[in-house]
Amino acid sequence: MDHEASEAPTEREAPSESLGKVLDPMERISEILFGVIMTLTFTCAFAVATADNLKIRTMLVAALGCNLAWGLIDAGVYVLARIYDNGQKIATLRAFREAVGSASARRVISDALSPLLASTLSDAQLDAMQGTLRRMPMPAGGPRLMRSDWTAALWVGLLCFVSTFPIALPFIVIGDARTALRVSNVVAALMLALCGYAFGRHSGLRPWATALTMVAFGGATVAIAIALGG
Repeated sequence: MDHEASEAPTEREAPSESLGKVLDPMERISEILFGVIMTLTFTCAFAVATADNLKIRTMLVAALGCNLAWGLIDAGVYVLARIYDNGQKIATLRAFREAVGSASARRVISDALSPLLASTLSDAQLDAMQGTLRRMPMPAGGPRLMRSDWTAALWVGLLCFVSTFPIALPFIVIGDARTALRVSNVVAALMLALCGYAFGRHSGLRPWATALTMVAFGGATVAIAIALGG
């Protein structure tokens, strides 16, 4: 029975590989935001008045290369975060098993929950959870990564990298650099607004107000990055 219980999580995770399943909304929004802001630091610092094809090509290669590099870094950091999170779960289960007395065990469970959720649970409910936790087998070895963790890391890198293309595309298809820059900025503003709208919906804020705030936030962030030489 213990063997079946330990195998169940793997079987449940296997089919959940889509973007909406492996990354939560904030993770998706933050990676797109990061890619947009990084690309804007290149396009807005671009000297349009003296631009030629060579400089445009250099700027595009730099923007793509930078976002690819940071996408790989973000993916690696995501993997480290998942290892840490899984390790914390194992440590919590071990602390629960080693707890002496019901009061100590309840405290371990409460500390593992969010304060709001923990405050709604009675001692009887916490004791019922104790019974379930005591029947759970301890994972063998240290924290392990599931296939969904690796898939999520891949999506993290791709979102940061792919978000470069809509902003860079006007410089490829439009011959005049000034016009291309204006169109690119409009596209970037729309992407920031969409991220803000999605953030507002998932955060319980007013979506359109959050969309406008996100555009202002993105513009301010880009200005600071350029001013500091980023």
